[in-house]
Amino acid sequence: MKKRLYQNVAANHFREYSSVYIFVIVLFLMGVIFGAVVVNSLSFSQKEDLFYYLSQFFGQLTDGKEASSNDLFKQSLLHNSKYIGLMWLLGISIIGLPVILILLFIKGMVVGFTVGFLVNQMGWDGFFLSFVSILPQNFIIIPVFIIMAVMTITFSLQMIRRQFMKKISNPFMPMLSRYFLTLAAAMVCIFIAAAIEAYLSPSLMKAVINSLS
Repeated sequence: MKKRLYQNVAANHFREYSSVYIFVIVLFLMGVIFGAVVVNSLSFSQKEDLFYYLSQFFGQLTDGKEASSNDLFKQSLLHNSKYIGLMWLLGISIIGLPVILILLFIKGMVVGFTVGFLVNQMGWDGFFLSFVSILPQNFIIIPVFIIMAVMTITFSLQMIRRQFMKKISNPFMPMLSRYFLTLAAAMVCIFIAAAIEAYLSPSLMKAVINSLS
């Protein structure tokens, strides 16, 4: 019964905000495409410099000199938590809506640039490397960012309507409670993604690099 109830709630949520989800997903994909296009706009010397630092990192990874998994976990958790936390805070403020959209676009651009650069420099090897280094954790992170963006956008719009349309009398506390629960659920997912990025992705990257060498 509980499982069916949760499924109905989720289905109603996605149905109610389907237009917002479509907009957010399209915006994110635009960021990915833009990031991939930026790679082609780099000069030859810029690509060479970036690839040199990337090669240094791969060399450290194969020699076992990379940062410890615990440090990687802390860095990933802190970085993504700050990103999610900032989006959540911007959703409360009335003026934060444009910034939320910019943050989502930047997130997509970073993913697109990373994958695009690896593929541009290493071809299929770069594609497989980006697949094992970026996809595992982003399989969780990207849906979390998209859902969080939708929740912050809808919450911000509800705040704007409450501010300028006095006839709207939806209870504020239940709405705020759901907003807090969304943040808590997002943080749990970010914790899992950080663990994958720190403890699984380096091993997969090392296996792919060794197979390519």
